[in-house]
Amino acid sequence: NITKIIVGFPKNMNNTVGPQGEKVLNFVDKLKKKFNIEIILEDERLTTMAAERTLIEGDISRKNRKKVIDKVAATYILQTYLDRI
Repeated sequence: NITKIIVGFPKNMNNTVGPQGEKVLNFVDKLKKKFNIEIILEDERLTTMAAERTLIEGDISRKNRKKVIDKVAATYILQTYLDRI
């Protein structure tokens, strides 16, 4: 059974919440209303940059990087959460 959902939370570098962060908060509110499950917001700052660096080091072509960068960034977000618990 699913016991919680981890959601990437985009924050500005100064730790404020911008327009994309507000969209995520609205999305999380909808999830909470629809499902009786814990929602964890995980800071996603710099995850895309880290993912791109990893893909470049892996000699992945620019075309293929564009296809997978969000998936790789999502793994960084989840791993950050898992490392903390």
